[in-house]
Amino acid sequence: MDRRLAAAQAALQDGRADEAIQNLTALLGEAPDQPVGVYFTLGLQLYRKGRHAEAERWVAEGVRRFPRHVDTLNLHGVLLRRLGRWDDAVAALNAALRLQPKNISAMSNLANVQLDRNEPASAEALLTKLVRMEPRNSEHQRLLGRALMAQSRHDGALQRFRQAILLDRNNRNAWYDQIGLLMEMRRTEEAGEALERAAALFPNDPRLAESRIVALRREGRNLEAEAMLAQMVEAGGAPAWAYRQLAVAVADKDRPRANDLLRRAVELEPNNIDMVFALAENLQRSRYGDEAAHIEESYQVLRRVPALHALTVRNKKVATEIFLRVGAYDELARLGSFAELGRAYATVGLHSGLMNLLAQVRSAEDRRALVDFHRLWGQREESLAANDPIVRKPPAAGRSKLRIGFMSSDLRAHPVGAFTMPLLKAYDRSRFEVYCYSYKQGQADLAQQAMAGLVDAFRWRPDISDHDAAQMIADDQLDILIELGGSTYMNKLEVMAYKPAPLQASWLGYAHSAGPSTIDYLVLDPFMAPEDPALLIEKPLMLPHCWYSLEGDAYRDDIPFDTTAPAERNGYVTFGTANNPYKYGPELLRSWARILARTPDSRFLFIRPESGSPSFRANMTAAFAAEGVAPERILFEPVRGKHLPHYNRLDMSLDTFPQTGGTTTCESLWMGAPVITLVGEALYERLSYSVLMNLGLGEFCTRSVEAYEDAAVALAADPARIGELRRTLRSRMRASPLGQAEAWARDFFEAVAKAIAAAR
Repeated sequence: MDRRLAAAQAALQDGRADEAIQNLTALLGEAPDQPVGVYFTLGLQLYRKGRHAEAERWVAEGVRRFPRHVDTLNLHGVLLRRLGRWDDAVAALNAALRLQPKNISAMSNLANVQLDRNEPASAEALLTKLVRMEPRNSEHQRLLGRALMAQSRHDGALQRFRQAILLDRNNRNAWYDQIGLLMEMRRTEEAGEALERAAALFPNDPRLAESRIVALRREGRNLEAEAMLAQMVEAGGAPAWAYRQLAVAVADKDRPRANDLLRRAVELEPNNIDMVFALAENLQRSRYGDEAAHIEESYQVLRRVPALHALTVRNKKVATEIFLRVGAYDELARLGSFAELGRAYATVGLHSGLMNLLAQVRSAEDRRALVDFHRLWGQREESLAANDPIVRKPPAAGRSKLRIGFMSSDLRAHPVGAFTMPLLKAYDRSRFEVYCYSYKQGQADLAQQAMAGLVDAFRWRPDISDHDAAQMIADDQLDILIELGGSTYMNKLEVMAYKPAPLQASWLGYAHSAGPSTIDYLVLDPFMAPEDPALLIEKPLMLPHCWYSLEGDAYRDDIPFDTTAPAERNGYVTFGTANNPYKYGPELLRSWARILARTPDSRFLFIRPESGSPSFRANMTAAFAAEGVAPERILFEPVRGKHLPHYNRLDMSLDTFPQTGGTTTCESLWMGAPVITLVGEALYERLSYSVLMNLGLGEFCTRSVEAYEDAAVALAADPARIGELRRTLRSRMRASPLGQAEAWARDFFEAVAKAIAAAR
């Protein structure tokens, strides 16, 4: 026997794995013609040390030399899975199973890869076979539960987790999965009992300690959770998860502190992907100081993460948001297809992930699939709400006024608040009562305070749970509840699944059907309503003219306004946008670039906080350069909040597509810059269309990419028309239905009153 092989065996027997690895590596490097067991042993030891890439290289060589050795093929599949090379892992494991069709280890490992790839139905079929072959194997039962849970078959999954614990009460992962599922199902009392039993078995388990904190937060006991975590961190020696959970608790109130906490968490566990993504997500939400620097750092954090396709669904959503903000479309494509991501987001309950897909629709099939994903999300939430029902009082007798509720955490200094203000100011107090519900974290701003003073009740509950929020609303005995936030930040769309009001509607905050069948109506206008009813889940509640109106304070005359168009001053045309980059995509950027290429000496201005990010600037410049537009023609203005004066630098705004602007369209028009839009089939493709048609500017509403580009180029060639629009758009807006706030508010409440009457 070779002395190095003998030394390796002796080292392994004495527990000196590093010495064994060193000897085996030297042996195979000098004399590769060794038995398969040498390759297998080296690969296994490297795997146990977490040196997966190194292990895979040696095991791959072993497979090449011994292609029919099942254990080596199986180990190769495991290593490939760890490296995120799922397709290769499946090939290796299937090769092992062709040689031994009933190899338990290879079957189990293949099921794990299928779960990683979000193929729970395939994993279920394989795990069902494993359970039949080894019915008393606790881990098979647990994995089958995970496959069922991934398909939202929660009752079956819970049964499997409980069976796994009965078979092996020391299976910690089964306890973790059971507790997590019970919390997900909102069966909080049972989750608490399971936590107590698990803690008795594993008294110092850090994951159970973290689960206690998560349970408190799910119950709306955020301040209690925050106090416990702060005490742990301040005492010193706290684990990484405590820093992360404390960051989550304080992020909306103190973003800089949250970033500091998350940096410490990453220092403690630099290889923990969830910690890394928590930091990246918090950075990209940071608006203090240099926002662009935070965005850039979040992107650079993610660039160091290998195997993007192997991320969890939740981390893919975070990556999507960051890649969209900097225009990293190649990396975005590696996360998964439209269909894969949409179904995954809906299945795990990530409605905000679906919002990111609106701008990625490319076909009629995509539009209909997106409706299906929202419906699937709604079914999931309704099922979860049924596990934790609210109590409904009998209808109030003898009340003369209709009680209308508006629910949104954006009832503050926010576009949703600005568009809602005409309703709060103008409602007929002899006919209606208005109740508002907000879950906004942080301090109440002046706009929120003003709104609270206008309505009959303003329920501001930052730390309330979904169930308790629904119960609060049910106790108010509304005639109709209208949610305004969709899945935007700090809102609670899940409350609608409890049906806390006899009638429910969506309006304003989300330009798509929300999903739950418990929402009866979607407020629309004649221009926004899709021609195909299949693109809506709810019934349309039609307003006669426009979707919203701008109340008087929105027409701010104190902002500097230049009545001379930039083209008249500069001798060249400046296009631009203030739309959020999550609405951009490669096709849109190519179209913008072609417009510039056809308009000599023209410029394009990005009015966005992302404009200060080097990666955003490089990606945008490269997209225009691909169509022959020189970098110096692309301008960037990194600004948030104080962006309106920069419209004085634009001759026209080029709208985003397929998802159009809304607030930005109104702002651009008010500042004298016309908007060219592409009208599509779905609601989110028609917001600008509604605004422009209400102003009598149908000439800027196009129906194809070619027509969109032609319209922009034609207007650019007519500086007299650009100047005339600059000087007349404000008067057009004031005279249009958008400028008639009181009349619009009367129409809104009349439509709502008719819907209530029809339901009685």
